[in-house]
Amino acid sequence: MLEKYGFEGSMSKKGDCYDNAPIESFWGILKNELVHHRNYKTREEAEADITKYIELFYNQQRIQKGLDFKTPNQMAEDFYKLAA
Repeated sequence: MLEKYGFEGSMSKKGDCYDNAPIESFWGILKNELVHHRNYKTREEAEADITKYIELFYNQQRIQKGLDFKTPNQMAEDFYKLAA
């Protein structure tokens, strides 16, 4: 099916169960904080709402314990400041 739609599979080495943990955690957060509380009429409506949630809330406002109580954008800024 991946080949049929032009996607490339992403697999870690055998036995590395932590490889997918961050994205699985994100999907759980997205569903619990947004998707399960909405009733989308169209795919476009869902896509717009989810994009808005990610770009305007999750990345810019939602602090995360695993990021030292910073937002993803704050962590990225700190990273690029150190790399400069």
